[in-house]
Amino acid sequence: MAMNLATHWWALVLRGVAAVIFGVLALLYPPGAIAALVALFGAYALVDGVFNIVAAVRTPRGGERWGWLLFEGIVSVLAGLVTLFWPGPTALALIILIGSWSIVTGIAEIAAAILLRKQIRGEWLLALSGVLSVAFGILIYAAPAAGALAIAIWVGAYAIAFGALLIGLGVRLRSWASHQPVTGTAAAAHA
Repeated sequence: MAMNLATHWWALVLRGVAAVIFGVLALLYPPGAIAALVALFGAYALVDGVFNIVAAVRTPRGGERWGWLLFEGIVSVLAGLVTLFWPGPTALALIILIGSWSIVTGIAEIAAAILLRKQIRGEWLLALSGVLSVAFGILIYAAPAAGALAIAIWVGAYAIAFGALLIGLGVRLRSWASHQPVTGTAAAAHA
């Protein structure tokens, strides 16, 4: 699994870049444009989920643990679809959806980091992004009456920090993979 993640390091970097772009856009849109924030979050969660599902499906099954990636991908796709197809939920419903998504995906990232700790270097970046996700979800639940501006700032700041961590992890995985000997399975993955 570690070599598969390292081979597809670019997917983590793309997820990170998408998160940073989403974060910047969330900070720039005025608080009255909650519909734009809903659409941006839905699109981001959907794309994030698709990337995770693709990574899970492409991971070899030979004893490797790929279920957490698939689980995280499914949760993200569902959160994105619910957000895009029902854009009229109240601000409280959006807060609960974002908070729940953040906590569940954060737990999945922490679990994946624990499973990968002996296989790759830099797994702490994945664990830290998971901790950041869980902390963000808890903050949202702690202050549900916060206005759209506060949510936009929290979501934007979270997405930028999360994206930067994913970009860092992707770059480290690329570096790690370039120092690994190319063997049978790894050679096939590079082809």
